[in-house]
Amino acid sequence: MGNYLAFDLGASSGRAIIGTLENGRLSLQEVHRFSNGPVEKNGSLFWDYDSLQNELVSGLGKAVASGVKLDGISIDTWGVDYVFFDRSTRKMLRPPYNYRDRRTLDAAEKVGKLMDKSEIYQATGIQYMTLNTIFQLFAHKEQHPEDMANGVFLPIPDALAYALGGNFTAEYTHCSTFALLDPATRQWNWELIGRLGLSKEIFPEIVPPCSANGQLKKELCKKFNIPPVPIFKCGSHDTASAVLAVPAPENRSWAYLSAGTWALLGMESPTPVVTAASDAANVTNEGGIGNTIRFLANIMGSWLFQELKRVWNLERKNLSFNDIESMARSETMCRYFVNPNCADFAAPGNMPQNIRNFCRATGQKGELSDSEVARTVYDSLALCFRQKLELIESLQNVHCQCLNIVGGGTKDRFLMQLTASALNRQVITGPVEATASGNILAQAIASGEISGMDEAREIVRNSFELETFEPDAADAEIYQQQYARFCKITEQK
Repeated sequence: MGNYLAFDLGASSGRAIIGTLENGRLSLQEVHRFSNGPVEKNGSLFWDYDSLQNELVSGLGKAVASGVKLDGISIDTWGVDYVFFDRSTRKMLRPPYNYRDRRTLDAAEKVGKLMDKSEIYQATGIQYMTLNTIFQLFAHKEQHPEDMANGVFLPIPDALAYALGGNFTAEYTHCSTFALLDPATRQWNWELIGRLGLSKEIFPEIVPPCSANGQLKKELCKKFNIPPVPIFKCGSHDTASAVLAVPAPENRSWAYLSAGTWALLGMESPTPVVTAASDAANVTNEGGIGNTIRFLANIMGSWLFQELKRVWNLERKNLSFNDIESMARSETMCRYFVNPNCADFAAPGNMPQNIRNFCRATGQKGELSDSEVARTVYDSLALCFRQKLELIESLQNVHCQCLNIVGGGTKDRFLMQLTASALNRQVITGPVEATASGNILAQAIASGEISGMDEAREIVRNSFELETFEPDAADAEIYQQQYARFCKITEQK
């Protein structure tokens, strides 16, 4: 029996979860939860890194207080972000930027003068997004050239693990989100890095997931009166851990959707797919556990609902997510559509007004009620999931019989049902805590307690209650009738 502590940090919240493996089943105990999000300083967006470190220590203390003897610790987070350290002292040079900071917009334009989007894609296999680390580091070089002269960075989960006692190395799955790796060798693409004018010295060593990562610091062991605890590298990009916990059917073709602030929809592939067609489709090749590639599309997911709720509550409407769902249910389906990945929705702002502006700009009604705005997001997400799945299937020449949806977004059962109808195929949801589960299972692989991915997924199937959604025939027919209109509208903007 092993007890592993997973720190799972998302873009809006974080949690510490103890996973216990016993008799082929995994049980979870959440011991700590905390808020996370961007903080603004001098016109830029950062992560509150000191607070995150403090929350890790708090979570560790609560895990110890639970009475469980820990056999491992690992950290996963969102992708693309990093922390710069002094190369000699290993002290943090400055708080890490948040990927939604607008500095990357200008940087992406400047990088575009050095190489076009297709060159970057062919060199990295990564979907073009202005938040990608390739643009973040280019902006960082211009704003803080001194960091390039005497610094070295770590991906944010590796930096946080280092604060606990982990090794000063970078885990592969997280690095794979940076648009700076060679998709074939799965190491830094030095030719690309040279063309950007970035120093090799700022780049850390890359190591694989499911590997050892040092031990908890002596002072923390002393603080909590515990023996040394191994620290492991999980799939430190949260989606890599979530995909490990997909309860994939053994005898059917499947795709996955990791549903959270971002919705990551894709398939597992043994090799990267880097073609003109995949470039045109803006599909990405990110690293997975077990030497796999996560061939997927990034979609703005519950971020849209989070921003609607935030803005409406600033207006003193006091709406919960359940209220927003009820508002959407009250409206006629498929009257208005938006492109969930429109750049206008990426940064914090007035999301309800941005959605109205999109509808007006694309020849739809501009004065939507709040409930019409909510319904627009639901229908648009469901059809966007269909659009991206069909793209990925065509590029892989595979038809998936079902879509496995994991993560916190599965708690929105209305969206799950609409997705089944929009896809006109079966949707299987669960587990909710897929990322933490995958983090824990990766630790168990690293420790030798379980053999690999197949056993990990068998454990998931045996451990969690899954829910199956079948298409509603009437809704599926409406979505089929409106799909071409949705695709036309999303092509406009």
